[in-house]
Amino acid sequence: MSLLAQAPTGGGRIRAVGDWFLVPRPQSGSGFRLFCFPHAGGDATAYIPLATALDPVAEVWALRMPARGGRRRHPMPAQFRRLVDDVVEALTPHLGVPFGFYGQSFGALLAYEVAQALPVRCRPRLLVTASAQPPSAWEGGAPAELLAEDLLRLAGMGHLIGTDAELRRLALETIRTDLAVRATYRYRPAAPLSTALHAVVGRDDPMLDAPAIAGWEDHVRGPFGLTVVPGGHLLAGVDAPGPAGLLSSLITGRSEAGGPPARPLTPATAEEDPCSPLRSI
Repeated sequence: MSLLAQAPTGGGRIRAVGDWFLVPRPQSGSGFRLFCFPHAGGDATAYIPLATALDPVAEVWALRMPARGGRRRHPMPAQFRRLVDDVVEALTPHLGVPFGFYGQSFGALLAYEVAQALPVRCRPRLLVTASAQPPSAWEGGAPAELLAEDLLRLAGMGHLIGTDAELRRLALETIRTDLAVRATYRYRPAAPLSTALHAVVGRDDPMLDAPAIAGWEDHVRGPFGLTVVPGGHLLAGVDAPGPAGLLSSLITGRSEAGGPPARPLTPATAEEDPCSPLRSI
């Protein structure tokens, strides 16, 4: 049996769903599924603290990217658009409940393009983009002059790897693979999403600030929000749950500041969800 299936998490056991997803805290009654897209060089395990913090508000499904961790033997697509297609194919059988997307940095761009590629009736109710410029601002890959230390720092791995040379080599290989895929991205203007979109940036992010992410509003016609939260460039990771409080309030409709509640994203019954299998019966 897989070690993943046996690892206790306090609220269930970590579960791998096919090749593409890790469910750190399986739930039976949260009513909302949050698909989480990792940053360049990141892996699904980075979202375990977030899954713990969101239990029982949402069940986190973290994307297991190719060419790392348990999928090291699975090649990463060379083209960004092929990666989008592969993720859409993997996601589609699991959209029978209300769901949203959370992505940070490279993962935010991937989450947006996956949302655009899904059928209109099956798009996420919520898209949260963290530490990322809007898609119209993405061009090319990382600057060639970036040092190895910079790449590791931007991926949030430097303090985890320490001085282990082999771990360092593997981490850099993964980061560079993802950045090569990102470099193939070309923005294609598309109709704004009707999804609710919330852009987030860390107060201490050395790369971005609130004005840099405000352009996300142009890519949705649904509700838009922007929040500056404590933290640096990568908000969620193996040692931090990220903006869990904000995500919880967006999903439940309960304001963190105690203001008037918004409409929750979870319907009363599965029949209300447009992608629910019950609607086709």
